[in-house]
Amino acid sequence: MPTRPASLTIPLPSGGTTSGLLQVPARAEVCYMFAHGAGAGMDHAFMGEIAQGLAERGIATLRYNFPYMEQGSKRPDSPAVAHAVVRAAVAQASRQLPGVPLFAGGKSYGGRMTTQAQALEPLPGVQGIVLVGFPLHPSGKPSTERAAHLAGIQLPMLFLQGTRDGLAELGLITQTTESLGKRATLHVIEGADHAFHVRVRSGRNDAQVREELLDTMACWMKQHQS
Repeated sequence: MPTRPASLTIPLPSGGTTSGLLQVPARAEVCYMFAHGAGAGMDHAFMGEIAQGLAERGIATLRYNFPYMEQGSKRPDSPAVAHAVVRAAVAQASRQLPGVPLFAGGKSYGGRMTTQAQALEPLPGVQGIVLVGFPLHPSGKPSTERAAHLAGIQLPMLFLQGTRDGLAELGLITQTTESLGKRATLHVIEGADHAFHVRVRSGRNDAQVREELLDTMACWMKQHQS
């Protein structure tokens, strides 16, 4: 059975620290650094359910908070601060699980901060990026400007997107991933919104959507480890 998440403290380059939750199954095949979205921290129910589901599939996770979430602020950190935290989380995972293949990414904002960090300077040891609801544009303002930096990433990337995602119009996220060629894999969740909720009339429930997410994430990471 997967172990329960263990609390840890992640040192930051600024001299401060942030909190993390490391969940490691008995035989971890890979480790996923799972950054949270803009509106909820690492202990949000969705984050915990994904971490638990990945542990059941042989994948360790390191969840962590960005400083603004630690401080109880609603205003996300500057990109520079967020990028430094992503790097600190990667370094922490390397220390905790030496030799285990690393993947990075996150939910929405956390995923975007991860791709920005990778585009600026490769994250040491990271073999791929998993994006759970990439926020391609603000709600009601379809565009692809937020994707411009993705062209500078040479790692394989998995995009998990719902067809009702108000922050990633399906045609635009499809166009974006196609422009990245073989580096990008797009997995579309029929009927899901940005939070991966589905309507009752869809014939599925949120738990079934999570299972699809988890199976896709686990299979992709295991296929792309080296």
